[in-house]
Amino acid sequence: MTASTDNPSSDSPDSPDSGSLDSGSTSSDRTRPASTSPDSPSTERLSPLHAIHVAGGASFTDFAGWQMPVSYGSDLAEHHAVRTAAGLFDLSHMGEIFVVGPEAAQALDYALAGKLSAIAVGQAKYSLLLTVDGGIVDDLVVYRTGDDRFLVVANASNRVDVARELIERSADFACEVYDESDDIALIAIQGPRAHEILSQAPTVEIPGLDDLKYYWCRPGTFGDRGEHELLVARTGYTGEDGFELYLSPDAAAQLWEALMETGAGSGLVAAGLASRDTLRLEAGMPLYGHELGTTTFPVQAGLGRVVALKKEGDFVGRQAIEAGPPADARVLVGLASEGKRAGRADYLLFAGTESGTDTEAPNPIGVITSGALSPTLGHPIAMAYVEKAHSEPGSPIFIDVRGKRIPAHVVSLPFYKRESR
Repeated sequence: MTASTDNPSSDSPDSPDSGSLDSGSTSSDRTRPASTSPDSPSTERLSPLHAIHVAGGASFTDFAGWQMPVSYGSDLAEHHAVRTAAGLFDLSHMGEIFVVGPEAAQALDYALAGKLSAIAVGQAKYSLLLTVDGGIVDDLVVYRTGDDRFLVVANASNRVDVARELIERSADFACEVYDESDDIALIAIQGPRAHEILSQAPTVEIPGLDDLKYYWCRPGTFGDRGEHELLVARTGYTGEDGFELYLSPDAAAQLWEALMETGAGSGLVAAGLASRDTLRLEAGMPLYGHELGTTTFPVQAGLGRVVALKKEGDFVGRQAIEAGPPADARVLVGLASEGKRAGRADYLLFAGTESGTDTEAPNPIGVITSGALSPTLGHPIAMAYVEKAHSEPGSPIFIDVRGKRIPAHVVSLPFYKRESR
C-alpha cells in the first residue's frame, strides 16, 4: 500500500501498554501480542465509518473479509476530484503492527528487505517482507515513531501473515510484536488541496504540518480538548500529495465529518476503493496480488532499489535475492493503447513486429496484471509482466481482448506524475 510523514514527540511513553498511538497501543488490551489475532476473519467486518458510508450512499464490496466502500456514486468523479482537489478515503481495513523494544530496529533489518535501522525517528520507509526464496509476502510502509518503536502497515489481506512472520523473525531479538489493527482506524486525505483542508480543519492540531516532508510522520491531536491522538503521515497511494491519519476507531467518524465539512468548499469528496485503484494504476504503484506475490522477485517488479543488499548481517531472502530470478523471468512494464477497450488482469499479451503489426504468434509473451481506461489520460493503460526481449519502451505488444488482438506499446512507468506545486 497498502499505503501509505516529521518527528513524533520525544516524550512519548516507552512501553507498548502506555496508551499512546505512536507507541503501539490504543485500547485497554494494549499488551495483546500479534500471535493472539485470529488467523482469518470469522465474520464480515465493518469499518468504524460504515454507518457514514451507508448514509452517504456508498456501494460496497468484500475486501479481505471487510465490507468497504467501492464508490459513492461515480468512481470517475471521485478519481478526478483527487487529481484536481481532494478525496477522503477510509482505509481502516489495513493492518497496523508495532515492533517495540531495544532491538526492534535490528529485528526489522533481519525481517525485512530494507535497512530500517537507518531511518530517523519520524521517518517512513517503503519495504518488503520476503520469503526465503526471494518472493514477496507483502509490501509495507514502516514508520519509526520512536528510537525503539516502529509501526509496520500491511495490506489487509496479508495482515495475519505479516504479524506471524514478524513474530517468528524477531524471536532472537529483544523486542515484542503487537498487532493493533483492531484498535486503529485509518483515514487518508489525498489531492492537491489536501494540505489546505487538513490545516484548516477545526480541533485538528498538527504542530509543524507545513514543514512535514513526504514519507515523514508526526503526532497530532483532534477534539475540542485535544483528547484524541493522531499519527499524521505524509504518505499515500494515489500519486498525489496527501496525508494518512491513524487514530482511535472511536474518533474516526468525528474526524471524517470534520474534514468533509472543512473541505466542502474546496472540492473534497468521499472516495472509494474503485477510484483508489485507478489512481494508483496511473501512478504506476503495484498492488499485492496483482503486480506482487510470493513468486515475484523484487527486481522483476522494478523494486530492486528497495532491497538493501549492502546492509550488514543476514536478512530473510538474502541468498535468493543475490542469486537473482531465473534468466527467463518476466519483468513488469507499462502498456498504453488507443481507443476505449482496456486490457484487464489476466489478459494475455502477444508480440508485435517492429513495424507494429501482429505477428499472429500463438504463444503469449506476457500477461496483464492491472488495467483500465485511464480517467486522467483518456486512453487505456495497463501494467503487465512480459518477456525481457519485449520490455523496452516502444516495443509493440498485442492484447488479447476477448479473442480480438488490440495493438499497444510498452511505456515507462509511471503513466502519470503530478506537477510540483
